[in-house]
Amino acid sequence: MAARSLWSNRDFSVFWAVQALSEVGNAFSLVAVPLLVLHTTGSVAQMGLLTAVAGAASLLTGLVGGAWADRFDRRRLLMLCDAARLLLYGVIPVCWTAFGPQVWLLYAVMGLAAVFEMLFQITYVTAVANLVDKDQIVAANGRLEATNAVAYIAGPALAGLVSGLFGPTAAVAINAASFGISLLGLAFIRLRRTAPAAAVPAGRTTAAHDLRTGFRTGAAFLWRSPVLRALTVLLTVTTFLSLGMTDVFIYHLRHGLGQDEQTVGYVMALAGVGTCVAAAATARLRRSWGFGRCWLGSMALCSVSVLVLGGTGRVPVAAVTIFLYSFGMALAGICCMSLRQEVTPDHLLGRVTSAFWTIHGSLAPLGAALLTVLVGRLGARGPLTGVSVVFMAVTAVAALTPIRLRHPERTAAGTAQPRTEPPTAKEGSHDDDTDA
Repeated sequence: MAARSLWSNRDFSVFWAVQALSEVGNAFSLVAVPLLVLHTTGSVAQMGLLTAVAGAASLLTGLVGGAWADRFDRRRLLMLCDAARLLLYGVIPVCWTAFGPQVWLLYAVMGLAAVFEMLFQITYVTAVANLVDKDQIVAANGRLEATNAVAYIAGPALAGLVSGLFGPTAAVAINAASFGISLLGLAFIRLRRTAPAAAVPAGRTTAAHDLRTGFRTGAAFLWRSPVLRALTVLLTVTTFLSLGMTDVFIYHLRHGLGQDEQTVGYVMALAGVGTCVAAAATARLRRSWGFGRCWLGSMALCSVSVLVLGGTGRVPVAAVTIFLYSFGMALAGICCMSLRQEVTPDHLLGRVTSAFWTIHGSLAPLGAALLTVLVGRLGARGPLTGVSVVFMAVTAVAALTPIRLRHPERTAAGTAQPRTEPPTAKEGSHDDDTDA
């Protein structure tokens, strides 16, 4: 039977459309929240600390979020996360208008919002696998990331414009409304499970067992897959440095290069173009080059881009390097996420995803705080040169691991079966599939 086109998949199309609209709002927040902190405190260190608080909240959520995504109704979890973020982000403009700037409120809101953001992102990954056929996963991820990137092209530019005309709180309000759009759209889709949950040993309560051991189960699966193990370890290093990069970009443009908010918005929009181009090209590049060349080339490109950015005093050059950095990060990220979706049984996908993100993001809050403090004190050149060196070292080490393989999914499938839950015959055949 001929494979079904993504265009004919109604549930995926609705999901794709509402998430694209929702990402426009997220793009507003990407620029508006750092600008709100800068307007109030003038401190890049405060920006980094706020990012660190959100990152720490995400990490804690990752310990249990995967088990929730695997145990509970995934569509309802997505809707719950959207409703919570609608309320949380909506509080900021209301309180700012009523009581004036309240920096403490940003820490409270961003910390809580990060909990629901992490849970949403984990469940989002599992939802894609439940919306499309397995051989469509890379294409589906590319399409989602491409339209999300289009949103990040328009979003930052519009956020800079709105912030300049009406203040950053107006841009935050638009972000809050975007979650309402996503919430309504999710009510009209259905998710399908692609594999049944394995049996739990007698004498254990299923839900309680999954919630207690969810992170451990996901981490064990990662450890038994050579390529996922290598990716997890190396991304722990790169994420330590990359979490605070958006704050550094914005600070460097505003204070290092003396640009206004609208210019910041335009340059960050160009970063969205880089992500969009990478997302549109990922499926084709992976078919032509294979996983290894795509991932290694992406990391090398990010290294060179960051090095040039730190040494330039010209806005056009900075814009190009930010574009290339975003392209590299998007290409590597889509390839990595698709690989996990391809080799992980459906009933474990939430736990594996949350374990992966929690482990490789474990040091990221500290890294974001440290990087922004260093940039605030020393300027961008020295810290970004250090980031470039680390990225290139990661690329060199990755070339010695299974990451370098053209089709690591063909060796990863079947080598990472979980020992805590006996696989069924159906799950075994599910693991043996590979991408087209």
